[in-house]
Amino acid sequence: MKPWSKLQRYLYKIIDETIDFQIHCAAYRMNSQYGSTNLPRYWITLGKETLWDYPKDFVKEYGTANYSDKELHAYPYSSDVPDISALLREYIETPKEIIYEKHFEYDKWGLVNILKSADKRIGKRRLIELKSKTHNIAAHKIIEERLKDNGNKI
Repeated sequence: MKPWSKLQRYLYKIIDETIDFQIHCAAYRMNSQYGSTNLPRYWITLGKETLWDYPKDFVKEYGTANYSDKELHAYPYSSDVPDISALLREYIETPKEIIYEKHFEYDKWGLVNILKSADKRIGKRRLIELKSKTHNIAAHKIIEERLKDNGNKI
């Protein structure tokens, strides 16, 4: 697995620079009487608002993971972080000619529509189409920000 900073740098190359979109990854050390572990966190912001937050948005009471289509009774931290990174890498490496139509099979976090909404390779017409197709609130907010008339071409 490549370092996060390198993955983040590649991701920022395809993100529309006219919006204040940021994606972060950090690991927090958690010590307890039973041992210690690093708890990872991914989060996406638009301006000062956090739009997507892993694991906060996905872990419910008693460590169950809440994904869009099912509830898993497992502690997701150990397996999801490499999967999220792999999904980001797959997204970045997808050619622009097929990025809009491609189905990302392993996106159980609703991340791809957020990335598409911020991706400068996706133009205004496709953004409007994406907004009508998705129910992802974070993606809607990003699309609205990109479609604002701020003097920049989309």
